[in-house]
Amino acid sequence: MAATSEDDSLYPIAVLIDELRNEDVQLRLNSIKKLSTIALALGVERTRAELIPFLTDTIEDEDEVLWALAEQLGNFIPLVGGPEFASCLLPPLENLATVEETVVREKATESLRMIAVDHSPADIEKHFAPLVKRLSQGDWFTSRTSACGLYAACYPHVSVALKTELRMMFKCLCTDDTPMVRRAAASKIGEFAKAVEMEHLKGEVIPLFNSLANDEQFSQDSVRLLAVEAGITIAGLLTESDIETLLLPMFRSAASDKSWRVRFMIADKFIELQRAVGPTITKNHLVFHFSGLLKDVEAEVRASAANKIKEFCTNLPDDIQEAVIMPNILPAVKELVCDTNQHVKAALASVIMGLSPIMGKDNTIQHLLPLFLILLKDEHSDVRLNIISNLDSVNKVIGIHQLSQSLLPAIVELAEDPKWRVRLAIIEHMPLLAEQLGVEFFDEKLNSLCMSWLVDGVFAIRSAATSNLKKLVSIFGLEWAQNTVITKVLSMARDPNYLHRMTTLFAINVLAEVCPPDVISKFMVPVISNLAADAVPNVRFNVAKTMALIVPSLDAQTVEFQIKPCLSKLYDDEDMDVKYFAHEALVLCH
Repeated sequence: MAATSEDDSLYPIAVLIDELRNEDVQLRLNSIKKLSTIALALGVERTRAELIPFLTDTIEDEDEVLWALAEQLGNFIPLVGGPEFASCLLPPLENLATVEETVVREKATESLRMIAVDHSPADIEKHFAPLVKRLSQGDWFTSRTSACGLYAACYPHVSVALKTELRMMFKCLCTDDTPMVRRAAASKIGEFAKAVEMEHLKGEVIPLFNSLANDEQFSQDSVRLLAVEAGITIAGLLTESDIETLLLPMFRSAASDKSWRVRFMIADKFIELQRAVGPTITKNHLVFHFSGLLKDVEAEVRASAANKIKEFCTNLPDDIQEAVIMPNILPAVKELVCDTNQHVKAALASVIMGLSPIMGKDNTIQHLLPLFLILLKDEHSDVRLNIISNLDSVNKVIGIHQLSQSLLPAIVELAEDPKWRVRLAIIEHMPLLAEQLGVEFFDEKLNSLCMSWLVDGVFAIRSAATSNLKKLVSIFGLEWAQNTVITKVLSMARDPNYLHRMTTLFAINVLAEVCPPDVISKFMVPVISNLAADAVPNVRFNVAKTMALIVPSLDAQTVEFQIKPCLSKLYDDEDMDVKYFAHEALVLCH
């Protein structure tokens, strides 16, 4: 029986009601995700009159469904008729901003802030500000925490009288008895500070901020650590003299807070703080506290501060860098090199090389090189790895001669490190060292190392070693390759270990890219052809793959009389993989 037009008009809502009552969470979630489609079907008037009230009255579901609803509503303004009707979206979002689950409230707050942008000042004052008031005065803490994130969105657009009222309500939130509300206020006071006028910032907001930064009620260090980031935001709004007067005591207090989490937070945000307060306050006050954080009793704090050393020193004005670093930072760095915690040393090792360009050649040789050597010989592989990965920055400052004399012995020792990732890091830096050392020094000190990596027990090392050869040939030239590398590589084709014979093929694959056709034909093709009769199928099908790679580089005669006969034999091989790759290579030959 055909449905009536009235039934048709009710269909989208009826279906949505049925789906939202279904026991299957996924079905309910899917129905929420297609709200925009339903709204388009209804039209703007029915969406405002039917869909939005329905959603307002049915805020009881799984958190995942409610989160999706909060997200959808943030993009609903075009579907309700545009900005002039944006206020109709406030009721369902207000309800979502009061639920128990944090992520739902946060998403609802985010959507409310998005919608606030499209409200006119009159609508902000008529609809949005009253919502903020209701949430701020809610009996349950969840609504009050959500309110904290909405003040900055509406404050700039309301009357002077309402602004005064909003500041008073925000003050109540900052002094709320519930720690969760004070935490929310501490996390949002920075953005609220950006919205208020300067006179009220200094007279009202900063005192509130300082009370949060010194929050001792119920030992809530979580409030104090959130205040650190807000303080940095506020510092960016003030002059240096105002920062020194109004905020500096709080930063000092945070740097020596009894809670390690607060000290960790300020260590983690120290570079942002440094930029916010400017060079004068940094030199006169922050240097002392940064040095203190580098010596903190908690390893997590020391590691966080150590990770900022290079950037902190780089941001210092050029004319005071040495005067600040030598007496204040360097002594702390020397202590950290011998720290008992490996994570602290690893953090230091990742940045200490970056001090060389700042401190200059003489200071690097005198003060930093001994520290590099200690870290290069550290028992923990991640510490050694971090040092190796930043060798180029030191080389640019002190030169390869000094580097080779002081650090090369330790680098050679690390080339045989038990940890394969350390050996891999050395391989990756070998082309850089080779280019700086020159061919004679390289052949004398490092060539044998490069060849030994080709027979390493770890495939990743052997693979990296073959790629390394290609880079070395590009640096030292073809003549060096023929005299030093190619002969040694090809001799591995007779090695009893089939993995080493395969490495020969892998090395040929990369060397063929930088060698001329005559070298490939004369030296490499005979070796590849001999390996085609290898007893191990893995070697034979890699022969076929190698031939496929080098065919484009060979002349027609070599392909016809050496490559194709060899591949034809492999095509008749009993191993299916060998047959397959031989066929692929033969296709290329034709």
